[in-house]
Amino acid sequence: MRQVPADGAVLLRRGGDGTVSTPLYQLKAEFFKTLGHPARIRVLELLSEREHAVAEMLPEVGIEPAHLSQQLAVLRRANLVVTRKEGSTVYYALTSPHVAELLRVARTILSGVLAGQAELLADLQAARGEAKPPS
Repeated sequence: MRQVPADGAVLLRRGGDGTVSTPLYQLKAEFFKTLGHPARIRVLELLSEREHAVAEMLPEVGIEPAHLSQQLAVLRRANLVVTRKEGSTVYYALTSPHVAELLRVARTILSGVLAGQAELLADLQAARGEAKPPS
């Protein structure tokens, strides 16, 4: 059973063992570690569009089948994806539309960062052009 007190810690109760408190920031760090692999991000991007069979994801993710299976297992353990089986085909889907929203927000943030870097580069190139000694 989980409770979230005002200080942001998440309380995890373990039977008769008592209460163990984990700070919310630590849980967030673990969550972002789960997202910290390019193949997992690509899988989540694909699943943001619609559910996919494993065979459909293979060419899009560009990794070996065994490696994709490992990455999907990580996402399942983190409860970010769910499966359904139809015959011998396994389909994957996001557990929540919030995952797709998180990826959209990340794209917006990165776009802003890259735009800022492009502006800085342009400023540096312009300054270098002005600072050149006459030929």
